Amino acid sequence: MKTNIEKTRKIKERAWKIVMLICAALTCAILIFIIGYVFVQGVGGLSIEFLTTKPSYLSGNIGILPDILNTVYILIVSILVLLPLGVGAAIYLSEYATNHRIVKLVDYAAEILSGIPSIIYGLVGMLFFCQFLNMKTSLLAGALTLVVMNLPTIMRTTRESLLTVQKGLREGAYALGASKWRVVRTIVIPECLDGIITGCILSAGRILGESAALLFTAGFAHTLHGFFDGITSSGATLTVALYVYAKEQGEFQIAFSIAVILLILAVIVNLCAVGVKRHFQKKKSI
Repeated sequence: MKTNIEKTRKIKERAWKIVMLICAALTCAILIFIIGYVFVQGVGGLSIEFLTTKPSYLSGNIGILPDILNTVYILIVSILVLLPLGVGAAIYLSEYATNHRIVKLVDYAAEILSGIPSIIYGLVGMLFFCQFLNMKTSLLAGALTLVVMNLPTIMRTTRESLLTVQKGLREGAYALGASKWRVVRTIVIPECLDGIITGCILSAGRILGESAALLFTAGFAHTLHGFFDGITSSGATLTVALYVYAKEQGEFQIAFSIAVILLILAVIVNLCAVGVKRHFQKKKSI
């Protein structure tokens, strides 16, 4: 009887193992197909002139340098504003807040915010940042809209990481006479750095891939600007440019080429995040 039960259990385990393997293989196959299809369709349209010039409708030249710079500008501003706000809010809720009702209310609000469609964020951003605060259609308005969109992501990942830090580490530091802020700065934050970096990667990926909210707030301009002039001016990011070329103008070759650049930027952002993570890990181990 026991032998039959063991055989049945082993068969079930092998069956589930095969199912999980098929799911993993299918996921990888879909990812490889999407990336491969985009690269096959878009690599042919890439050139030095395409990457280093701006569009000229008189000569018929199409360049995406302004779109690349606008994407970098909006990513930098969004992360610089988002990271202190999200991490600071998570630290306050986990380490300083004493009213559990307020903490639950903020958590519930963050969950609701993370589920709101991006097009609604774009509409609210247009009415609040562009019109009420008189920023007009600009990259700054788009960046602040993306900050509001991604704030729940940073807060959630940081809070989950903070909760994994052992209480014994905090108690040992308090026993040695360390202040609250010193414990948070020297023990808690280094221990949960992985979660903070994960939140940054997720937010950066969403910022790079967002288009709906930016259609309302950042605009469509392909003008070449410096950083400070560009932030206060209207500009199209790569995702917005991809939408315009594919949907409005039917230039699918250009759209696929822009998609290749977006994939490369996403890889660069992930590599930079991994580099920062390793740097802090080495610094912590010294």
